[in-house]
Amino acid sequence: MTTEQTPTGDTEGAASPAPTPAEGTSGGATEAARGAAGDGGADGSAGGAEPGAHAAEAADGDRDDAGAPDAGAPTRGDRADEADVSARTPSAEATEDAGAVAGAEGDAGGVESGGPAVEAGGTDSAEGAKAPSEAEAELAAQRVERERIARRKAERQGPVESGGKLSGKAADLLAAVRAVESGEKAGAPSFVEAAPAPRRPAPEPVRRPEPVPVAAAPDTETVGAVRAVLAEGGAPEALAPQAAAALGEGAEDTLRADPWQLLRVAGVRPEQADGFARALLGAECRPDDERRGRALTVWLLEQAAVAGHTALDLPALTEALGKRAVPDPDEAVQSALAEGDVLVFQDALEEPGTQPAAARTDEEEEVPVRVLAGLERYALAEESLADALARLVNSVPKEAEEPWEAAVAALTGGAADLARQIAGHGLVLHTGGEAARAEPAALLGAARAAGLRVCAVCHTPDGARRFAAHLGEQPGGAVGTVAGLLSGASGPGRDAEGALDLDLLIVLDAPQLDVEAAAMLAESLPDGARLVLSGDPAVLWSAGPGRVFADLLAVPACPQVASRVPDPGPLGELVSGIGVGELAQVEAPGKEIVIVPVRDAGEAVHRTVQLVADSVPRAFGVPPEETVVITPGHGGAAGTRALNTVLKERLNPGPGRFGGFDPGDRIVHSPAPGRTVPGRVVRADAEGLHLECAGAPVVVPRELVESRVRHGWALTAHQAVGGRWPAAVVVLPGDAADVLTRPWVYTAFGRADRHLSVVHGVEQALPRAVAESVAKPRTTRLRTLLRVQLPPAG
Repeated sequence: MTTEQTPTGDTEGAASPAPTPAEGTSGGATEAARGAAGDGGADGSAGGAEPGAHAAEAADGDRDDAGAPDAGAPTRGDRADEADVSARTPSAEATEDAGAVAGAEGDAGGVESGGPAVEAGGTDSAEGAKAPSEAEAELAAQRVERERIARRKAERQGPVESGGKLSGKAADLLAAVRAVESGEKAGAPSFVEAAPAPRRPAPEPVRRPEPVPVAAAPDTETVGAVRAVLAEGGAPEALAPQAAAALGEGAEDTLRADPWQLLRVAGVRPEQADGFARALLGAECRPDDERRGRALTVWLLEQAAVAGHTALDLPALTEALGKRAVPDPDEAVQSALAEGDVLVFQDALEEPGTQPAAARTDEEEEVPVRVLAGLERYALAEESLADALARLVNSVPKEAEEPWEAAVAALTGGAADLARQIAGHGLVLHTGGEAARAEPAALLGAARAAGLRVCAVCHTPDGARRFAAHLGEQPGGAVGTVAGLLSGASGPGRDAEGALDLDLLIVLDAPQLDVEAAAMLAESLPDGARLVLSGDPAVLWSAGPGRVFADLLAVPACPQVASRVPDPGPLGELVSGIGVGELAQVEAPGKEIVIVPVRDAGEAVHRTVQLVADSVPRAFGVPPEETVVITPGHGGAAGTRALNTVLKERLNPGPGRFGGFDPGDRIVHSPAPGRTVPGRVVRADAEGLHLECAGAPVVVPRELVESRVRHGWALTAHQAVGGRWPAAVVVLPGDAADVLTRPWVYTAFGRADRHLSVVHGVEQALPRAVAESVAKPRTTRLRTLLRVQLPPAG
């Protein structure tokens, strides 16, 4: 590792090895830690949320990105685990500010990604007029999956009696739930569970039908009626298409009857919904309005989902409601339960390694519990995932069939260990870095040669390309992406019952699976199929809610195979050390790692442009289009927006006549919430902006360019996760010190294949973040559900 001190900024002029230089003083703008919420979300006026010039950034966070939400749900981008909603007891800001939760760029809660701030606009039909695109098919498939989960919920038997040992507010809340279930108050039934039921084989899931056509955009008449209501309430009329899509038929009547339903539109904040309600209701608008408390309860849980949680502890939820000036938080939660907007759960608190509560025979022993509240969408996805995984585990024959034995015999080393485990188990976890991907690739090749039906999917098209290279082939056929498989755009297709026609599915980049995508994959596999989840547990977690891979690793319910193949060279050594909390000095004789100290954000931007345009191409032969710039946030003087502006001016200057874009611009396209695909602009015409993304042509209609496309020379870490570039320039301005975490640094540094330059202005904050700042926990129920359904792996 070398530290550059020459003012010219030439990489080849770097000298004097140093592990963590501190020459630079922190400085620059202070916007990076705040993210891009102010630009893409609502503007704080009393009337509602005005989309800004950078609507896409409002949807990003660290999770630096999430699964595709329904229209009106908060859009997730790359979110960072530093999101304001904590796993257990979020602070006031944690759940009060949509921008803070969805915009703070870090390692699992702020929005970095690039998901559009508004996905369900009134002009969407243009993009899929001829046939549903992959993104539309993916959204449709997810809607069908949620409908299937809802049917599953309706078919469940009555709720288990519970709550006998609760007291106080929790007991009152559960009593209210039972009142709803008994019909004392009209409303959709809520769901309350006691200690989990004894383990049982999971039933065969109801098979998903083929994706249905994407619903049409709201008609002009509906949008016009909604626009009139918004204007009457002082809200931006530009929100009309999104509001009509989010609220559905009769949206204008819904808004008049309950103005706080405006919170269902992505980017709208409570103070803006309050202003809208005051304008419509006049003196009838009060802080204790039942409609306000109910809407805020749902909104807070949506913001928690943006930060990665599938549920919140009930005390944390009521505390956040109190800080939002809800006079009676308990009554607000009960109202949301009565309307079926929220579900409540009672989960046993169990220490790892102890016997599940349901299996204990001592009825007198009191089991500590926690009461959680969550949105139905994510709660049922977790249950569906747990059931599907249990079905896979329990449906594998005890003796390995001949094709599996042949696959094991054909392999050696770590690949043979992986094959042996998957031959006898329905679910196996595989951990390792980039080089370790060779082991599941070898497994796929051997299984395919043995006559088994196999498929591997990755988080990004670039990941699929790199994985296919291990097999000596191009992506397609047996190798694709998770989105492509779920949408039906790629993969093996489905059997007569609707299940994927597979014997083995290998999912790479498993830490990027959110709970909904994981549930859809697991439910799609037939009985007897095997599932390998492979990935690097040290990278940033998924943009969508949940931490599926981490939860599975924490529950010893299936075999875990840790690869012994290290990533090679100085870069591999550096990143491996970061993964265990050590930022050590690394010998880099070929200048694979260069530290560039800077004093402030302005110097950081200057040196970044110098590295990308001059130094790296001259020293390493890596052209600018093959170098990625990674920075902690979208905002600030050294955020993605500022860096992309100066990089475009240097590398592809032009008037930006089509929404700020010119042919040849590097971009990232967000076809669905939580997904970003790098590409470049080809041309623009009346049809829209023509892009080339992952080798495929994409046309983005003019009206969707602002929300779905942004310049892509500089990315956030969660936008970059799943991809690798020959060279990476990681920019750490002084104002980023508070948002750095070990997973963020690990992910950012790990995107470089041949060369890494670190523009370093955070002094000792970098080694401190690596040593001390781990990912913030997320509140999920998956571990509890899995401990009940699956016995410890032998």
